This record gives sequence, structure tokens and C-alpha cells, in this order.
Amino acid sequence: MIHDLRLVLPALAAWLTAAVAIGVAPAVSYTLAAAAAVAALVVLAPRRAGTAPRPLIAGAVLACAAASAIGVALRATAVGTGPVPDLARAGRTATAEAVVTGDPQVSRSSRRTITVRARVETVRRTDVRVPVLLIAHDRRWLDLVPSQRVRFAGRFREPRGDRLLAAVALVRGAPSVLSPPSGVQRAAETVRARLRAATDDLPPGQRGVLPAMVVGDTSRIPPDLADDFRTAGLTHLLVVSGANLAIVIGAVVGLCRLAGLGRRRAPPLAALAVCAFVVVARPEPSVLRATVMGVVGLLALFTGRRRQGLPALAAAVLLLVLIDPALARSYGFALSVTATAGLLVLAPPWRDRLARRLPGPLADALAVAAAAQTAVAPILVMLSGEVGVVSVFANLLAAPAVAPATLLGALAAVIAPFWLPPARLLARPAGLAVGWIIGIARVTAELPYATVPWLAGGLGALTLLAAAGAVLLVLRSARMRLLLAALLTGILLAVIALRATAPGWPPPGWRLVACDVGQGDAVVLSAGPGRAVVVDTGPDPGAVDACLDRLRISDVPLLVITHPHADHVDGTPGVRAGRTVRRVLTTPRTSGRAGRLARGVPARPALTGQRWSVGDLTLAVIAPLATGPPLSRADDGSTINNASIVLVARSPGFSALLAGDIEADAQRALAGSVPPVQVLKVPHHGSRSQDARFLAAARASIALISVGRDNDYGHPSPTTLDLLRHLHVRIHRTDREGDIAVIPTSTGIATVSRK
Repeated sequence: MIHDLRLVLPALAAWLTAAVAIGVAPAVSYTLAAAAAVAALVVLAPRRAGTAPRPLIAGAVLACAAASAIGVALRATAVGTGPVPDLARAGRTATAEAVVTGDPQVSRSSRRTITVRARVETVRRTDVRVPVLLIAHDRRWLDLVPSQRVRFAGRFREPRGDRLLAAVALVRGAPSVLSPPSGVQRAAETVRARLRAATDDLPPGQRGVLPAMVVGDTSRIPPDLADDFRTAGLTHLLVVSGANLAIVIGAVVGLCRLAGLGRRRAPPLAALAVCAFVVVARPEPSVLRATVMGVVGLLALFTGRRRQGLPALAAAVLLLVLIDPALARSYGFALSVTATAGLLVLAPPWRDRLARRLPGPLADALAVAAAAQTAVAPILVMLSGEVGVVSVFANLLAAPAVAPATLLGALAAVIAPFWLPPARLLARPAGLAVGWIIGIARVTAELPYATVPWLAGGLGALTLLAAAGAVLLVLRSARMRLLLAALLTGILLAVIALRATAPGWPPPGWRLVACDVGQGDAVVLSAGPGRAVVVDTGPDPGAVDACLDRLRISDVPLLVITHPHADHVDGTPGVRAGRTVRRVLTTPRTSGRAGRLARGVPARPALTGQRWSVGDLTLAVIAPLATGPPLSRADDGSTINNASIVLVARSPGFSALLAGDIEADAQRALAGSVPPVQVLKVPHHGSRSQDARFLAAARASIALISVGRDNDYGHPSPTTLDLLRHLHVRIHRTDREGDIAVIPTSTGIATVSRK
């Protein structure tokens, strides 16, 4: 094992060097590469007889670091020069032609935001070849397939912290398709489309998850189900990874042996299957890592040598990082590699220990699940700021269904392009296996304290590792094990007692709830039993509908749409689903979009100074201060944001300022007319465009930020968070706490989060 770990060090050096070099100027990377190369030459220089042997591992580490740094520097130099980076630095708009290099993805935080990886090849009549990230909102971008050439118009901006990307382009409208996909990509898309057709008769959840498990097609997974998989620690099943590839390779090799092809004939056929699998599943980080490892294993099988897992993993990491340095900063790649490392390093000794007290199959399954989750825990904490408590048990319960679902789904994918009826028959038992996995995800995600809040980012990962080290030290002493068991038992009893006596959701007497609708706003103001005023509806009808169901709202006397941006208006059908909406209030400069979504409901503009009363709830309109021509698509985002309705809501023991998405200019105009309140709904999801005087004038003790997890805009801005902390305001965020309720207390107000 020590020898294997030494072989890992060069790969780790290349990985870490690339991750650092991507974020610095090319000159720094060149300097780093030169220093590492000189040091490697010194270390590996021939020695005279009788002197100490050369430290080969140290030399290999330095040589790999030098190769990684020079590779990043050369790419960054090539990407950072030319017309595209010039456009990005100037923030200009241009028309370009590009080749799509990755599947279009819908943002998790905003269902209307679509990101597309592409390679710009022509801009302003100049031929180039640089990678860009396209951000679009037109749904027609989702129809694109890798290798298609498109023309688009957009505003180019500099990427943040990624010198291997030439620009980020904010695209207007739909793409103009200039060429069809390549023959290989057409065939791959045919397989994916026919597999989707084969699953059409399955329930919605199974219909979305089965193609994801088989070929990595996540286009039909409901957002709430994806969240349940994330909470339960089962997200890895929704992406193609080494487990899928291992199942496919094992099935092909097994069939070859049954057919009598022998040990030397099976690997080439398995390699062909691997190539076809990668094309259909797309070369994502986990697929690439798994492919290289699988090829190494096949070579070992072909040559008759014993396969060694850890060296194979190290070889895969080293090769992939040198070929594509961008993987060094890919969380998907990091999760894939660390999970595999956990299976190779942690699982065997844990399995041996568990086998002394448990049946062999159970010990194997528990060791594998625990090792993988332990290995990826620090990275998951960096991403989410949460520690999964139930993930090991969820994976243990889901494991028996993974192989049947993958094998039957893969067989259906092979048959579907040629003969759909038998593919549909195969999809049904595969769907049953997937249904079991979905059930596990939903049940475990709903368990109390399925996740525990933790520090996010690098500090969170370090503290988690420190806590794990402390636990290992404690477990070495029998007395400390008893004390730890007693402490954990006490905590468990306390949690059970708190859960048993907790008021549930919604908390009694709630006055306001900020719904967790992703990257958008939806605020609910209580107006009596079963009645509420709703301010904005978020980007997703399902999310706001679920929030109102949890609050048991059936009557909406007033629906306020602060401004016609998708993340505030597109959820309107969800508010109307099964409820009575009596009136819609819109900005005087409305584009008419809110009225169209709420057709059949009387709508009127909000006028400054206007007051509304619903039960014991009163609403006062304090903005927009001025009217103008109706908003149109030609208006920029700031113009539309500053046309937002701004409300002051009051009820006994409660007051709040709901500021829509107004930015600094509009805030400065309002700063002198803002009354003091207890709660501030922070404008524009906590963006950087804030006026300190406006925020201070509210004199709020609680700030609510409605924001989507891992959103593409960097909301909330660290500058805004620092400003709110300087004002001694308690900050609550929907991306971390879920639905947030405000309740009056004997000493003021308090918040209760659904999580």
C-alpha cells in the first residue's frame, strides 16, 4: 500500500498544480513550471558511485508539476489573446459562430437559465478557436446537440477565476443553426432519444431517472426529485460514473466468456463497448476518469497481469489532467476520483472488520457505501455547507437495485433504436428497480435532520477532516468510546424530544414566509386562516405551488408581481393551481406578461401611496416613484429591476419591507422615504448593486435573501453580506435554510426555517 501511495503523489502534484495555475496569470504558471523543471533536473541528476540514491518519487512529483504548469500556461496564453478576450474585457456585444461542445444544461437555481459549453470559431469575420460558456434563456437552446455549429449574438464578459475560458457570453434569443451534428453525435442522440421514448409509459420520476442512470440524460428529472437525491446522498446515481461503466464492462466480458471467446478475445469487444458507451453518455469528468481506468484494467486483463486499482486511478488522474487541465477544478471530477479512492483504500479494511460481526454480503455493501461517502464528504461540505447523515444507509438500501436498473436500461438503450416495443418491455422492470431507488431517496430526504448544517467552502472541509481525526483518536480508547456513545445517546434523545415537541410546519402565528423557489422571489404574507397575499411567484410553478400547499393556502386575495422578470413571474400558474386568486397587482410599467399568466383575474397597476388591507394585514406601495413607457424586451435588466413595486407590509407585531429587485439607483431615490421595519427582503437576491443608506434606513433586525443554491450570478454578493453584518442585521437565506417563516414573539420577532 505504501508503494501504491507513492505512485499517487505525482498524479496528485499534477492535479493540484493545474488547479492553482488555472487561477493565476500565465507568467506565474511559466515561472512555476520553470522552477519545478529545474528542481526535477537537480533531483534526478546522475549521482557518483557511493552517494545516496536519487529520490525518484520526488523527481517524478516535480516533473509532473512542471508538465501540468506548462500545459496550463500554454493553454491560458492561447485562450487569453485574440478578438474574443478583447470583446470580453470591453464588455461588448458581437455576433459569433461556434461549435457546441457539451449538452445544454438547465441551471439548478433558475429553471429558465441555460448554459452551453461551446468553441467560438468565427467572430467579426476573424477565424478563432477558443472555448466559451454561453448563458441563454430561450428554450430552443436545449434542442442543440454537441458538434452542431450555431450563430448567436451576445454580450461577451470576462470569466471569473478561469483562465482556460476565453469569455462568458450572455446570449440574446434563439440560436441560428448552421450545420447538423456529426454522424457520431447524431447516432448518440438517436440512442438517447429512443431510450426516452422507451420510458414514456413509466411514471414521471422513473421516466427521468432511468435515462440518467444509463446514459447521463438528466433532462426529464423533476427538480424536487433531484433535490431529494441530493439530500439523500444519491446524486452520484444520476450521473454516469465508474459504477455504470463497470457494470457494462462486466456484462460484456461475461457474455463473451459464455460464448466461449476466451480471455484474450473479450477485452477488445469490451473496449468497443466502452467507446460506444462514452460517446452516448458524453465525455463528462466522471465518464472520462472511469473510461481511462477501465482501459487500464482491460489492458491488465489482456496481458494477463494483475490489475492494481490505486495505480490505475493515479494513471487516470495524471493522464486526464495533463490532457484537459480544466478537470482540475471540476467538482464532478473530484467527487468521482475521491469516491473511487475511498473504495480502493478504505473499503477493504473496513469490510474485513465488519465481516467479523456481519454476514459477508452485508459487510461488503456497508463498507462500500461508508467508504465512498466518507471520501466525498469534505468535497460535499465545500459545495453545500451540509453533512449528510442518512447517505450511507440510503446508498446501502439503494445498492441492490442499481445493477438491475443499469443493465436492463442499457439493454433497452441498445434495442430501442431498432425495435421500440421490446425496449419498452425491458424498461418496465428497469423502472421498478428505479422506483425502489426513488422511494429510498424520497423517504430518507424527508427524515428529520437528514442533513446537518456545517461550514461551507475550504474551511468547512478542513473542520470536517479535523472532526473526523478527533473521532478516530477517541475511538482508539475504550473509555473514550463509552463516553462518546453516552454523549451521542444524549444528543439523540434530545433531538427526539425536540422533534416530538416541535410545532411542525408552518409554525403557529406565522406572519411571513419566504418560499424556497430557487433563484427567484416568492413571499407569502398571512391574511388569516387559509388566506395569504403572495408577492412574486418565482421561476417554477411547482416550487411555489408546493410552498403554498405546505402553508395550507387556498385563497389569495391579492397577488403582487413586482416586475416582469421570469424569476418573479413564471411561477404564477403554480399560485393559481387549485386556489382562488382574486386580484393581481403589477408595476405601472408592466410588459403585460403577468396579466397573460394570470388571465381571467382582474389586474391593476400599483400606484405610489396606494394602500391595501386584507384582514389584519396592510400593504403600502412606496415605489416605483415614477412611471414611464411600458417595459419591453429591449430594456436592460437594471431598467426592469428598478421598475419593481416596493411594499411595506404590517400586521400586529410585525412589519416588513419587500423591495423587489430594485438596484442602487432606485434605492438611493427611496432612501429618504423608507420607514423603519423589522424585516427586510433584501433587493435583487443580495446582488452587489445595493445602496448602504437604503439598507440602513430600514433599520431591520432580520434580512431575508431569496436566492438559489449554486446560482450563476454569484448571489448573494460577499460585499452585500458584509454590509448587512456591519448593520448588525441577522441574515437568513433560502438556499441554506429552505422556506423561512417570520413569527412574532413576546420580545419581538423570530425566524423558523423548514429545514
